[in-house]
Parts: sequence; structure tokens; C-alpha cells
Amino acid sequence: MSTHQNFAALAEALPKLSHPDGSPIRALVVDDEAVLADLVAMGLRMCNWDVRISHDGLDAVEQARTYAPDVLVLDWMLPGIEGDEVLARIRQHFPEVPCLFLTAKDSVEDRITGLVRGGDDYVTKPFAIEEVLLRLHRLVERSGAAYADSAELVVGDLSMNVETREVTRGGDDIDLTATQFELLRYLMENPKVVLTRGQILDNVWHYDFAGQANIVELYISYLRKKIDAGREPMIHTVRGVGYVLKPAV
Repeated sequence: MSTHQNFAALAEALPKLSHPDGSPIRALVVDDEAVLADLVAMGLRMCNWDVRISHDGLDAVEQARTYAPDVLVLDWMLPGIEGDEVLARIRQHFPEVPCLFLTAKDSVEDRITGLVRGGDDYVTKPFAIEEVLLRLHRLVERSGAAYADSAELVVGDLSMNVETREVTRGGDDIDLTATQFELLRYLMENPKVVLTRGQILDNVWHYDFAGQANIVELYISYLRKKIDAGREPMIHTVRGVGYVLKPAV
């Protein structure tokens, strides 16, 4: 599947976010690597977000003052001033704006530093663009800045209402625990996309289960018993890679 097709599939699966007045979500993407900034911007625009791009820390601060972004994507190492200083200056004007750091710094210490210095999320390069889009979507949802036109996720005959937390397949109610619900939600937000165990751990459990690598396999088995039992399977294992959810044939 091409990058454009992946973007389209993800944009279709995610609830459409906008401001209560119908205006689009505003994202400021700041990265001195133009190709990466353009890639993130393209994905967000396919979700009907309004996007501004900056390649310089000082320019990003100036743009933010008039643009009033709903979310920031910041590279850590930027010309002019670094990402954490960019964030600090922007939050002098917009103290609640959420921020995702996008950086090549990938040690545990770097991640902790990024969060301590105000980041709400942290993704290391190289990255899967689909993961970045999903994380930004969730940041905006949690910030309360957006209104979701639809709380419904649908893949084949499987439906989920993320507000009422109701799940059905073929009209039959499916009862899920909180963690099972979040795992299924992540799968449904990425239909037909192969998700690695690491991506699932990071997005559902939000940290690495060191020494418990089988936690993903365990919860996938729980979901299969509830989603696929007695039906054509929707949850598939991609050997050596991870898992994918797709409509039953």
C-alpha cells in the first residue's frame, strides 16, 4: 500500500475533528528537514486540518503568535533556538497547546527530558507517519479544542462508538475490558495497516513492558475470542512483524 493510500485509510477511520464553529484544527509543524515536515503536513491535510510549516525555531515562535495553533509538532534540534525553548516561548501566549516532540534523540533519558520540558508526547526518527498522525489526533482530542463529527469507528461489520464505548459485530454486542477496548480501538483506527508489537505497546500501554513481551499476544488472543469466535476472522497475525485488522472476506 502506498503512503497516500495509508494516509487515506487512516483519515477515513479517524473521527473527523474540527472546532465547534466548524473551522479546521490548526497544526504548526516545525522541522528543519523539509521532506519530513512536508510529509507530516500532507497527512494532516488529508484529515482536513489546516497546517503551517516552519524550519526555524524563531520563525516558529513568530508564526504561532498570529496562527494560534491547536497542536505543535516540534523537532528538538532546530536552527535558531531548540525545540524546548520554542515550546516555552509559545506557551507564554498559549499555555495549554499540546506538543509532540519529533526527534532523532532516542534514549530513555532524552524521552524523559522531552516530557519534563513540557512535551505531551515524543516520537523518535525514523518514524511511521501513520503513528504520528494518530498520536496528534489523540492529543487534540484530549485537549478539548476539537469537536468530533462522529464518534463511530467502522471496519467491515465491526463497529465501535468511542464515546459510549459500545462495540458490536454484525449487530451483536461485544463486552470488552478497558484495555481490550483500547487495543481494539488502536487496531480499528489503523485498518489494513500492519502494526508491530512495539507500536501496539507504545500506543495502548504507553510504555515498554520490559520482560513481558507476550502481553500483546495475550490481549490479542482475548480479542480474538470475543471478536472472531464463530465468525470469519478479522484479526490476523503477520508472522515476525505484528498484527493487522481488516474486514472479513
